[in-house]
Amino acid sequence: MCGIVGYVGPRRDDRAQQVVMEGLARLEYRGYDSAGIALVADGEVATRKAAGKLANLRAALENAPLPPSAAGIGHTRWATHGGPTDANAHPHRGGTDGRLALIHNGIIENFHSLKTELLADGVEFTSETDTEVAAHLVARAYEQTGDLTEAMRAVVNRLEGAFTLLAVHADAPQTVVGARRNSPLVVGLGDGENFLGSDVAAFIGYTKQAMEMGQDQIATITPTSVEVIGFDGQPAQGARFEVTWDAAAAEKGGYATFMEKEINEQPHAVGDTLLGRTDSAGALVLDEVRISEDELRAVDRIVIVACGTASYAGMVAKYAIEHWTRIQCEVELAHEFRYRDPVIGANTLVVSISQSGETMDTLMAVKHARELGAKTVSICNTHGATIPRESDAVLYTHAGPEIAVASTKAFLAQITACYVLGLYLAQLRGGTHADEAQAVMRELAQVPEKIETLLGQMDRVKEIAYFMADTRSVLFLGRHVGYPIAMEGALKLKELAYIHAEGFAAGELKHGPIALIEPGQPVFIVVPGPDTPHGLHHKVVSNIQEIRARGARTLVIAEEGDEDVVPFADEVIRIPATPPLLAPLLSVVPLQVFALELATAKGLDVDQPRNLAKSVTVE
Repeated sequence: MCGIVGYVGPRRDDRAQQVVMEGLARLEYRGYDSAGIALVADGEVATRKAAGKLANLRAALENAPLPPSAAGIGHTRWATHGGPTDANAHPHRGGTDGRLALIHNGIIENFHSLKTELLADGVEFTSETDTEVAAHLVARAYEQTGDLTEAMRAVVNRLEGAFTLLAVHADAPQTVVGARRNSPLVVGLGDGENFLGSDVAAFIGYTKQAMEMGQDQIATITPTSVEVIGFDGQPAQGARFEVTWDAAAAEKGGYATFMEKEINEQPHAVGDTLLGRTDSAGALVLDEVRISEDELRAVDRIVIVACGTASYAGMVAKYAIEHWTRIQCEVELAHEFRYRDPVIGANTLVVSISQSGETMDTLMAVKHARELGAKTVSICNTHGATIPRESDAVLYTHAGPEIAVASTKAFLAQITACYVLGLYLAQLRGGTHADEAQAVMRELAQVPEKIETLLGQMDRVKEIAYFMADTRSVLFLGRHVGYPIAMEGALKLKELAYIHAEGFAAGELKHGPIALIEPGQPVFIVVPGPDTPHGLHHKVVSNIQEIRARGARTLVIAEEGDEDVVPFADEVIRIPATPPLLAPLLSVVPLQVFALELATAKGLDVDQPRNLAKSVTVE
């Protein structure tokens, strides 16, 4: 969850504090219960930390400035062990003299036994966190070794769980040491300065050159060097890469909120995810494939694993993938997948979806799938993240940084990438729908322009949201690919507006949920296009009549030209006509805008909803 920044440079001035604070601002989406910073200066480690959002830390620094420094670490927290208080905020000091400072993302599962050991030795604790245990252990190891890297290595081999640790010591004024296990950490490579961060957003304002860190590795950075070793002490080397977006992409760009900006970036997110997906012969290609074509042709079952919004992207994709490939496709919540003892094998393809590539539940599901012999494909927005590295193949979404905690453009990019994967498999296997791949890709290429048009027609949706600011419950209905869109619409409203919202399959109405309908109950209905197979359009229009007859206020999302819905709709929200399987890329947009505007009308922080964090890196 938490955001981590480390910096070391050539000069003792305010640059270390500047870099760390800018990095924390870009990582605050990862957690905003508290924040803190530690700088090495004048033979000491100076710290400031404060509960609440980053603004509180800025105020603390203005009231009590820190001295110039060449090295520093910073942390923005999503609370796990211990509440969001000043005392529990990171960094935590270690040792009797407090000359070491340490920050942590993740959970140390065996912290209780380690803390008991330290308490027996007379160590005093000032917080309720598992992190302070690591701080004291590293400080003790440093006293024995006199080397911060070796001290870190001695400790990480005793820790269980998922963690990224960064540490500085007063005796090493130009050194930052970081370690990772099942938690994100990436190195930024500068000119006479180097960086560490939970992701590249931490240092994108200073360098686009970065290096991946592998599992169970320790990085030691100085102004002029980066050294990486494994937890076993053996030298290691991460793959270098260049970040393809700049710092401006992580700023609001004139919009009031990041979420508003990201909703409006969706045409580009979909378009960029489609770029470069065909070779010179017109055949579809993935980004990185370490699975043979024969192995992919042998796949007889696909399991998509994901959490939250990403799982709804997978549910949308299921309809398309099964249609195009004729391969059985299932969607599993990643946090349930490995605990139900799934039956998978060598001919199973497990597809993981994660914006950050660090979602712990999804990562562990991928590892479990590989242990069982399955082939794995990652759909991810973050180059160099852990899940793509753990997978046999990768299809990157090119949505750019998504800062708002509630996902919007990543959702559309994930659906798009899943479609590309489904078409790739259909093309590879041949058969009935193989010839459709290029035609569908041409249809997909038209979607960004349609989203752009739709975004220009949202004034009425914004008005509806404003007038519904006091609403306490909203229901969402959909069928076929509209069903997961209904659930995603409900999730957005829960995340942003903190009100009751539920998404149902419209066919389930008569099996229970229609009991919720009472006069005035707002219900969004995602209507399939008239050309949707199996007469689903007519069936959903009948559902609208059923709830309208019981007093519901019907808010209908329907294609342009669909007049069948008009007599039964209190509001009709039009979307451009598009093939049925591609419709979710359009029908979700009004629901995103509605949730954004209703929450804004209530005066809520849409970028940082309460109790949430962007990347869930703990189970």
